[in-house]
Amino acid sequence: MGIAHKKQNFLDWATQQWVILYGNKIDNKKHQWLLGPFGNTKGIGYKFIEQLAQKESLIIHESKKDDGLFSSINQLNLPAKEVKKLSKGVIDFYQNTTNYNLVLAVKWNPFFKGFGFLLKALFSRRIQQLNIPIQNIKNTINKELTNSIIHLTDAVSNQPKHTIWLRAFKATNKVVYTGIYKTCTIPSGQTCIKAIFPLPNGSATVVLAPSVGKDGSLILTSSGKKMGDSGFYFLLQDAKGTLWTKFIKSFKDKLVVSCIDKQVVAKQTFTLWNLNVLQLTYTMHKKQ
Repeated sequence: MGIAHKKQNFLDWATQQWVILYGNKIDNKKHQWLLGPFGNTKGIGYKFIEQLAQKESLIIHESKKDDGLFSSINQLNLPAKEVKKLSKGVIDFYQNTTNYNLVLAVKWNPFFKGFGFLLKALFSRRIQQLNIPIQNIKNTINKELTNSIIHLTDAVSNQPKHTIWLRAFKATNKVVYTGIYKTCTIPSGQTCIKAIFPLPNGSATVVLAPSVGKDGSLILTSSGKKMGDSGFYFLLQDAKGTLWTKFIKSFKDKLVVSCIDKQVVAKQTFTLWNLNVLQLTYTMHKKQ
């Protein structure tokens, strides 16, 4: 049996040991579609970007105008009919993400608020990751988020290796998400979006399967039934360098990105055991 790194916060060690006990050992080559950068034990947030660039000898290119989460929506490999149906506003957001201001609204299921308090108290504040507000908040200017796309590029080829989407509250500078976004091909052959949220010695990785709704919205779902499907995965590297993952079948994520009255709105719903836990609504206003 694997053993998690001992020189770290006990809560992080215990969480990683749980993944080892109840998860699966994975192979670096066979599971490349799932893998991505891991965080270290000295915090994530803003520090992670510099640490990753230094570790992999990459150059940091800061956020600029007309910078997108994806250079082209065609990276999702959607059928031509679906791309044609997809809202132009949604396409523009993903290809020119930094041209938008983001405002966040939060709605918790009261039965799961305790889980949110624990997440924030034990992990989020300390590691500066997944820092979601506990209180319900409406769509107000006070909850406007920074919206930065940062590319880490190879010094020789000048090609981007990692695209990081960093979101923090403008009022407090508290990081909500530091995520690495890229596409991957799951074992079934479908192209998905892989969102990697670094954690100490590992990551929380969400694999989202894309489709297009009747109204032209982009629908991203992580609702697979088994390892190898879209879904939520914990990943880590143990003290001996062995890789492990735990597929959380009961936890699902659905994100619907629509264009309503020339305004892009993203509604993200998290469910656990088919019960609504949390809904995040992002309203994207195009910068003047």
